[in-house]
Amino acid sequence: MSTERIYLDWNATAKLLPEARDALLEGLDLAGNPSSVHREGRAARAAIEKARRQVAELVGADPAHVVFTAGATEAANTVLTPDFRMGRSPVRLGGLYVSAIEHPAVHEGGRFPADMRTEIPVSSDGVVRLDALEDLLRRHDADAGLPMVAIMLANSETGILQPVAEAAKIVHAHGGLLVVDAVQAVGRIPVSLEALEADFLIVSAHKIGGPKGAGALVSRGETLMPTPLIRGGGHEKGHRSGTENIPGIAGFGAAAAFAASDLSERNARIAALRDRLEAGMRTAAPDVIIHGDSGDRVPNTTAFTLPGLKAETGQIAFDLEGIALSAGSACSSGKVGESHVLKAMGRDPRLGALRISLGWDTTEADIDRAIAAFAKIAGRRKQAGAAA
Repeated sequence: MSTERIYLDWNATAKLLPEARDALLEGLDLAGNPSSVHREGRAARAAIEKARRQVAELVGADPAHVVFTAGATEAANTVLTPDFRMGRSPVRLGGLYVSAIEHPAVHEGGRFPADMRTEIPVSSDGVVRLDALEDLLRRHDADAGLPMVAIMLANSETGILQPVAEAAKIVHAHGGLLVVDAVQAVGRIPVSLEALEADFLIVSAHKIGGPKGAGALVSRGETLMPTPLIRGGGHEKGHRSGTENIPGIAGFGAAAAFAASDLSERNARIAALRDRLEAGMRTAAPDVIIHGDSGDRVPNTTAFTLPGLKAETGQIAFDLEGIALSAGSACSSGKVGESHVLKAMGRDPRLGALRISLGWDTTEADIDRAIAAFAKIAGRRKQAGAAA
């Protein structure tokens, strides 16, 4: 057996792209503070603004509406607040409606108190129920303030795509704001802020091959914006104070530029690898449950349950075979617990699910080794059952 390890956990974090590494290192060499007016400061500012344009291009936005943060979690906590402003005038939001399958950074509701948060159910296929959203917004107390709705574009565990554009029409018909976590979608499918009609997008650098510790909150405009989460010197046009992370932002920009290039060709190759993987898994274990395989998914993600095998046991078994994958979403400091996504879909959350996610350097040989490891692990499960 090969001793070379295979990385199949790209949804947790993507490998750092060579282009992003180069940009990051160049950013480390920039001595100036981007708020300074001297030559060194202007060079630092230029690196940030280049990255801002690159990130904006990736999601079809105006560069002026990209606010850099320390990551997607910070972006979520910035925008998920009942306190907004229109210019200098305060605007109060009256409640947050969040889908049941959101990443915890969004599902926890940010700065909204618990009594202002309402969960939107999903179907057994893991798709947000638009009829339920319509009903919730119809019953929203307009006197309390505008409603805010948070629906992710691609689920972090299953890869299932959500009907965001359709949801936007419902939200806006009720005078609300729509926040879209696009972290798992950008770089995997075409993403357009305007086409989605989202008011805010959340994106992350390290999911697309950039460095960890950089993200962005992207808005359609600047008329209505959340009160800042981090206050201070008024950086990022007052939306996020603190001297900008030049190396991280530069690497983010380079990764965004890569993600926007040759997307259809890369997606076709990765989708073919995923289909090869799933066909091999079904041959080795016909009872394997692949979540979301009947609907639209991002092309790189396979979430599966192998009956009789707990997720944490399976994750360890694959790791011993030299393969890195996740037990659900890698968002809880290494904890492996019940999946709130499976629970929302009406599945038994106790077994959990394993997630294989592919990336730009995944090969057919990697997939064949993953299938062989899967077959070995599934075989041991059968042997254990026979012995019992």
